[in-house]
Amino acid sequence: MVVLSELITAASAQLSSEALKVNRLQIKAEQGSVREEAELAAAYFTGNGVAKDLSQAARWYEKAAEGGDPLAQVQIGYFYQAGIGVPVDLVQAVHWYELSAAAGNPRGMENLGVAYIKGIGVQKNPEMARHLFTEAFHKGCGSCASYLGHMFYFGLGVPMNKATAEDWYKSGTRMHDPMATYNLGLLYSESQEHVHDFGKAAKLFRTSVQGGYVPAMHALGLLLLKHPDLAKSSREALPLIETASYAGNWRSSMVLGILARDGNGVTADPKVAYYHFQIAVRQGGEEAQKLLAHDLNALEAKLSADKQSSVKSSADAWYEQHHLTLVLIGKDVKGTPAFPATAIAAASPGSYIGELVSATDFRKNAATYLDLNLSPEGDEKP
Repeated sequence: MVVLSELITAASAQLSSEALKVNRLQIKAEQGSVREEAELAAAYFTGNGVAKDLSQAARWYEKAAEGGDPLAQVQIGYFYQAGIGVPVDLVQAVHWYELSAAAGNPRGMENLGVAYIKGIGVQKNPEMARHLFTEAFHKGCGSCASYLGHMFYFGLGVPMNKATAEDWYKSGTRMHDPMATYNLGLLYSESQEHVHDFGKAAKLFRTSVQGGYVPAMHALGLLLLKHPDLAKSSREALPLIETASYAGNWRSSMVLGILARDGNGVTADPKVAYYHFQIAVRQGGEEAQKLLAHDLNALEAKLSADKQSSVKSSADAWYEQHHLTLVLIGKDVKGTPAFPATAIAAASPGSYIGELVSATDFRKNAATYLDLNLSPEGDEKP
């Protein structure tokens, strides 16, 4: 039988091992080793073996970028664009993307292309963006196929051509890009101008979910709730909606509220429904508030003032700790310790790009959240 003292000893040894590793990285980084500079930056970014310190993460990524590492150049460019550990500086962000792109790095080309399509730190130049996306695509950037698809689908700097857009989405899907796969799934499930094939859409959304794309989690969960015959099991849909809600998707939180309100697949519980609607309002702001106003009023008629206050306090406390709306939850790539998997948040109003957080931390916390049962019942729950 494993005893508590043994577990504590093992945990202490693990911590000591990580701390020793960071010490070794620090020594080599201070000697100018670019690889160790980037790995030390990653340690500070994730808090692995050292206290999390975003300013130190930015400092060491910038040193590695100055040493010519094209991925570090992309990383510090993103930090400058999002204001992670450094003040927002769009000119600096573009500078680092340009250096990475000039070195032939497809991620540098992609980020520089996004800057040109949106006019971030540079004058808008859709033609340059298209050139960068196309070159990066030929170097293996699947997400660039999705950006090219968007350009043709919405006519962004190019003539609108939805057939060409679909071809680009298919190209990205073949390269296992979750965003392109999701967009192709939307054509088969929601587009009024496209033949619907819900089975194909479900398959595409599942693939996108495996790539960590949060909108696909919501889309697949909702599709399976509407078409339960497409589900692999009766429990497939709900965890998808729950995870997307936890990641900040307000429409998923709204769906959870509707399920609890109507008793669809879960026990009907007005208090739980009210809680999920309150979360949705905090996540979705004015749009969610307007959409849910009638439901909130109806539920408030069923709940005492004390219960309403308690639920709102619980929603406030939860949202304070989970205020980001995540779009993509990345996976670690073997052999790249300097660039750990990140979860990318949607840009908040007035900002140019979303924050980065540790994908490992998100997965750990989300798993615990789901294990604790996201749809509580009874007065002792939210």
